[in-house]
Amino acid sequence: PEDLAKQVQDKLGVPLTIANHATNEEIMAKLTAGGDSGFDVAFVSGQYAQALNEAGLLEPIDKAQIPNISNLYPEATQLAFDPGNTFSVPYTWGTTGICYRSDLVDEPTSWNDILTPAADSKGKVTQMTTERWLALPALKSLGYSINTTDDAQLQQAKDLLIESKKDLLAYDDTTFYSRLVSGEATEVVAWDGWCNYGTAENPDIKFTVPKEGSDLWSDTMVILKSSKNKEAAHAFINFILDPANHAWVAENILYKVPNKAAMDTQAVMDLNAAYPNMGMTPSDLLKQEVVVDLGEDSVKYTDLATEVTSN
Repeated sequence: PEDLAKQVQDKLGVPLTIANHATNEEIMAKLTAGGDSGFDVAFVSGQYAQALNEAGLLEPIDKAQIPNISNLYPEATQLAFDPGNTFSVPYTWGTTGICYRSDLVDEPTSWNDILTPAADSKGKVTQMTTERWLALPALKSLGYSINTTDDAQLQQAKDLLIESKKDLLAYDDTTFYSRLVSGEATEVVAWDGWCNYGTAENPDIKFTVPKEGSDLWSDTMVILKSSKNKEAAHAFINFILDPANHAWVAENILYKVPNKAAMDTQAVMDLNAAYPNMGMTPSDLLKQEVVVDLGEDSVKYTDLATEVTSN
């Protein structure tokens, strides 16, 4: 919320300064530069929280200071990058799939509908360039894990992605839903919440998870070990997990939140009719594969993305 700092000041009695970042890579550069980053709480995706913790930069979560953590779904404690929420608290979660114009094409059922599209969709599909999500459709279509580090499997995925380029409209991580609205694209690889932005403009834009399966991603809140305000940091996370505050997130950014009390509010439940993927259950999400940090092997995905997009 635009008035979040004022809300926190009024409720907790502590001043709050907010710094926005566009990507995980941007905030990670600030947090890992050495010394005190000046941040108390950071919002990063799960695998990045795992990397920060492995680098010794995160404060353990003291659940006694976050009573609202009991509002989370039990499934939110089972995320592979941090079982038991020991160093991170999930903020949003969801999956990746195909966002499509249901009035122009049949519902896609496979990642191959993106990788080897039908004749009437050639030149009307987009893929992502964010490293792990560029690789995801090919890995899943081949039956491999999205966390694989096997060189032969990654080579197969790379070959498939390079072959698919001839049928691509574009690589697009941020405006793909606008391309669907205009009709320039008919099928795009999309995060579920971002697909909802297109649906808000055209209800014929729908979301589906291909039969080969997908990922379970989560954005999280973490406390920096260098923080001078650890009590306030815990209080801030507890404030976010208040059902009314966390429901605001679901209502306004159209992402699912792992907070049962928030998702059970009437306002959020009312969204399910217009945005069916908002009603995806935690058990449905947990059927997908959790994205985890791959340590030094992460460079394999960086290399794959560079070779695919520049080839």
